[in-house]
Amino acid sequence: MGATYEYKCPCCGGALSFDAETQNVKCPYCDTEFETESLKECDEGWQEEQVEWKSGGTEWSEEEKERLSVYLCEACGGELVSEETTASSFCPYCGNPVIFKGRLAGGLKPDYIIPFKFEKEKVNERFSAFVKGKILLPRAFRHECKTEEIKGLYVPFWIYDADVTGRVQYRATKTRYWSDGNYDYTEVRHYSVLRGGEIGFDHIPVDGSKKMDDTLMESIEPYRFSDAVAFQSAFLSGFYTDKYDVSQEETFPRANERIRQGTEDALRDTVQGYDSVTTEKSSVRLNRSEVNYTLYPVWMMQKSWRDKKYTYAINGQTGKVAGDLPMSVGRLILFTLLIALIGALIGFGVAYLAEGMDSVIVASVVGALIAGGLAALFLVKQIKTVVPQRGASSYYRDGSLHISEQRDTFLYRNVTRTKRQTSKDDK
Repeated sequence: MGATYEYKCPCCGGALSFDAETQNVKCPYCDTEFETESLKECDEGWQEEQVEWKSGGTEWSEEEKERLSVYLCEACGGELVSEETTASSFCPYCGNPVIFKGRLAGGLKPDYIIPFKFEKEKVNERFSAFVKGKILLPRAFRHECKTEEIKGLYVPFWIYDADVTGRVQYRATKTRYWSDGNYDYTEVRHYSVLRGGEIGFDHIPVDGSKKMDDTLMESIEPYRFSDAVAFQSAFLSGFYTDKYDVSQEETFPRANERIRQGTEDALRDTVQGYDSVTTEKSSVRLNRSEVNYTLYPVWMMQKSWRDKKYTYAINGQTGKVAGDLPMSVGRLILFTLLIALIGALIGFGVAYLAEGMDSVIVASVVGALIAGGLAALFLVKQIKTVVPQRGASSYYRDGSLHISEQRDTFLYRNVTRTKRQTSKDDK
């Protein structure tokens, strides 16, 4: 049977927990606080211990025997059953926070950890701020939804540092309009644009836990690595912790994808003065890369409303919240129609003043479609907050972008003309 570790208060013997507000380890019984550095020696030795697996009886499947372990709580002697990726938890009998020996041992020991920066009591405040101003959110949700669970969890991440050389070719256009007495002209000039250079990235995270939704974890980025400290097990006390079950090699494709897209975006930002820019081909090469294993703080909240469960993740460092909210279809239709009406009126006014009554209907319809579509897109985006990160712009190393190739080549131009409609002043 495996063993657990509990930090004991030297004053009263109570189980110590990490306090996010003071960033110290605190006894909930006598309120004595200890700096995490003072408990550092407690980590020595336990990392090398190996987990001993308990064989299940005949009623357990082979999968369950491989996935579950049994431990003894040192405070009350109760048996704790946990999955193999659980590194810290709470005793279900006495409530003491426990750390499972060996779960983060050897090669699994994290390099860094970002401690929680606010306590459980602040989570609801963050969520209230998150739902504020969401126009499509049903009013009843704010008052009727019930919080089923709030859990502080250290999530394993592989974080990537990289120096990159990139070379991207774009197709760009410039558009010009003019008119004479009889025709309206449109000229489109086409260019081939090349940008090449070097850029650095620091601490791009990729989720290392199969149990956590990757897109949800990316939705609460970024983290500020400046708050990261060398790993100490004292930070785990009082929170749940998972070790990684996604290997470093398995995260390479996602890390490479974010680095490639981040490089293309950085070079794209240097292409100025065009009306449209699209990527034709790109080449990205890693010059240096480094990977570290890190634990990041996440508050997981589960709410229920009208027989449906909603899961939200809160960045335990910055307080950023992500999770899809319920949507009122009636409100979506109402506000979309309202904005579309405003767009139609604007289109009507512009067409009437510029071209006369012949173009009013077309301009009104176009204005309504554009305004209504943009309004619907914006409102739905407020509700659907779980979205993957497109690239890695939050992790550019300051001052690392250096352009070594820059070429803008004119290719050809297209000119089209259309017969002018009789304006109001010409009648």
